[in-house]
Amino acid sequence: MTGLNHIKKSIFISLWFVFLTFPLMVIRVNPYENIVTYRWKNLFLVGGASFILSLIGRTYLRNKETRARSKSDHPRFSLDSRLRRLLPPVIGLLVILFPFVFSSYQVNIMTTALIYVVLGLGLNIVVGLAGLLDLGYVAFYAVGAYSYALLNHHFGLGFWTALPIGAGLGCLFGILLGFPVLRLRGDYLAIVTLGFGEIIRLILENWNEFSFGPSGIANISRPSLFGIKMSLATSTTYIYFLMIAFTLLTIFVVNRLQNSRIGRAWIALREDEIACQAMGIDKTRTKLTAFALGATWAGMMGVVFAAKTTFINPASFTFIESAIILSIVVLGGMGSIAGVIIAALILILLPEYFRAFSDYRMLLFGATMVLMMIFRPQGIIAVSRRVYNFSPEKKATK
Repeated sequence: MTGLNHIKKSIFISLWFVFLTFPLMVIRVNPYENIVTYRWKNLFLVGGASFILSLIGRTYLRNKETRARSKSDHPRFSLDSRLRRLLPPVIGLLVILFPFVFSSYQVNIMTTALIYVVLGLGLNIVVGLAGLLDLGYVAFYAVGAYSYALLNHHFGLGFWTALPIGAGLGCLFGILLGFPVLRLRGDYLAIVTLGFGEIIRLILENWNEFSFGPSGIANISRPSLFGIKMSLATSTTYIYFLMIAFTLLTIFVVNRLQNSRIGRAWIALREDEIACQAMGIDKTRTKLTAFALGATWAGMMGVVFAAKTTFINPASFTFIESAIILSIVVLGGMGSIAGVIIAALILILLPEYFRAFSDYRMLLFGATMVLMMIFRPQGIIAVSRRVYNFSPEKKATK
């Protein structure tokens, strides 16, 4: 009877997917010849695929519950200690050899993915650790990019001089955003941060005297190395290794913060804000620190982005960028460093390597997020919560 219920629910889900995707997958309109074509084959493909995936998913969840109920005596599989020791050197060797084996196009894509890795780790401080839903994170990214672009355009400042300035301005804007939203949480906080991101974008788009409006800023200088002029290919490789260094630095800092006193305060704030305040934690300082540190990494990556592309305009900092960065954090696992790295590589690299499905990119993106929320709601790599077991002390023997 249970199997029949699963089949009925899978049929309902397949019909629902057919209904949702019918205008996109079935109907094709040719506006030049005023012809409407119905692709009925796609209708059956969507229905059949969603039915099979739903049935497989329900079977998987049922088997998972069954295995959880029955206590198994089989030992869990664990990586051999030698394999664990060999894994970091192998990954390091692949990272070093990557720009010398693959083309500049592949290196450029990987550099973009590494930028999103750092952005995801920065937002992971705000959302994953502190539990503050920030939908305007791209605003700090834009502040860093425009700080370098304007300083380079008007004053001729180089990349290394503008890098700490961009990080500092991002931190300053994070504090400015943090002060008005100290009393907000949940949906209200998300709406305010979303509005802040849109305000920054509209200012950059309409204040022509300051930001050059929709035309953007071009001819931004690339990063230099002791004043040595580099070709485009050499500069691409140089920026790639810079991003490797920034990624390692970010992983180190976030990992240290996560296990520090302020990191434990962030986690307490995320779990229960009232209990956190009752335990004597300064809620104002904790929130402002989370916003400031997260915005610092976004401002730094904005400078790198402007130096990498040598051209920026407000269209590069829309809400969809904040949504992608937030999706990286949710998909990887809230508070998980390794999960954020894997999710960033998946969400940024796969669309580039599967350009044949570019028309269905957002559809596949949405389907991936739905499937993840069903089968892995905790993310790709869930953070194991620390458990403290209390055992009464043994009575001292006389």
